[in-house]
Amino acid sequence: MSIGSPNLVLCALIPNQFVINSHPIAKSLIHWYSGAKRDLPWRKTKDPYIIWISEIILQQTRVDQGLPYFERFIKSFPTLRSLAEASEDSVLASWQGLGYYSRARNLHATAKHVASELHAKFPETYNGLIKLKGIGPYTAAAISSICFNQPKPVVDGNVFRVASRLFGITDDISKSSTRKIFSDVLNEIIPPDQPGEFNQAIMEHGATICKPRPDCDQCMLREYCDTFKNGSPLNFPVKTKKNKVTDRKITYMVVERNGSLLMKKRVGKDIWEGLYDFPLAESTEIRIEKRLPTITGPVVHLLSHQKLHVLFLYFSNLTSKEFDLIARSLDCEAFSIKQILTLPKPKIIVDYLRHLVK
Repeated sequence: MSIGSPNLVLCALIPNQFVINSHPIAKSLIHWYSGAKRDLPWRKTKDPYIIWISEIILQQTRVDQGLPYFERFIKSFPTLRSLAEASEDSVLASWQGLGYYSRARNLHATAKHVASELHAKFPETYNGLIKLKGIGPYTAAAISSICFNQPKPVVDGNVFRVASRLFGITDDISKSSTRKIFSDVLNEIIPPDQPGEFNQAIMEHGATICKPRPDCDQCMLREYCDTFKNGSPLNFPVKTKKNKVTDRKITYMVVERNGSLLMKKRVGKDIWEGLYDFPLAESTEIRIEKRLPTITGPVVHLLSHQKLHVLFLYFSNLTSKEFDLIARSLDCEAFSIKQILTLPKPKIIVDYLRHLVK
C-alpha cells in the first residue's frame, strides 16, 4: 500500500490509535451529510428493493441523469414481484436510454431468483447479497450497510477519489488489487453504528464537493486531507490504464412499406443484447436491386469501449412481395410505428426514428 501521509502509516501500525484519530473524519462526514444531502427518493427508505434499483441505475450514470429513469422504472415495477413477473421486453423498454443493458437483464434475473427461491426477501448480509447476479462488491456493501446496518464500506469512483486524496493513497485504481487497499483503510473509520450514513456521506461528498476538480474551499475535511496540505488533489486518484476504444462501422437497412418497418431482436453477446434494431451489416455494401436508398449519416455514436460510425439506408416504395421477401431473407418482422414505440431500442435507433417520423 502506498500512502503519502506519515500519520496514516503510524495509525495503521497502531489499530486502536488509528480508530481514534480517524473517528473525526467519519463524524465530520456524517454531520455534513445530514445538512447537505440532496433530496432523493431512495434516501427516504431502507427498502432493499428500492436501494438496489437506485444503486444499479446510478452505476455509470450521474444522479441528475438517472433520477427520471429511476422514477419511471419504479412506477412500472413498484415491487420486486412485479419486476420478477414482467417480460424482458418491458424491462428493457423501461431501461431504454440508460445504456449498459446487461444491468437491466441482471436486475430481471435476480428479481426472479429472489422472488422464487428466497421468498421475495433479500439476503441481509454482504456475503449473501454478493452471490446474486449483477450484485458486485460495491452494490452488496451499499445494500447491506444502508438497509441492514452492516459495517461494510462502499468503494466506487467517488470513494476512490475522496479516500485517495484524504489519505494520499498512490496505488493505481485501475488495478483490481487496489480495491482491497481502499476497503481496508475505510474499514478502520466506518462507524459500526452508522455504516449506511457514512457510506452515503462519502459518496455524496465525492459527487458534490470532492469532484474531479474539487471545491476545497467548501470541504469540511481539509484539516485531515493529505493532498490538500500538499497542494496536490488534482493528482489523485492515480489511474494509469485507459479504456481502449475501437472504431466500428455499421450500416442499417431501414425497409419501410405502408408505415411498417422491418426490425429484429438482437441476440448473442454483442452490444444491445435483447433490444430491437434494423437489419444491419458491418459495411456499407448493402444494395437492393433497382432501389436507390435515402442515406442518412454516417452518425457517430459513442459507447464505453466502442466508437460506432452508423449509416442508415432507407428503402421505401417496395411491393408487398418484395417487402415480404426481404423480411424472410433477413429474418425480420414487420412492426408499425405504434408497435415500435413500445419495443426496447438502442438510443441511436430512437434518435433515427425521431428524424424519420417528424
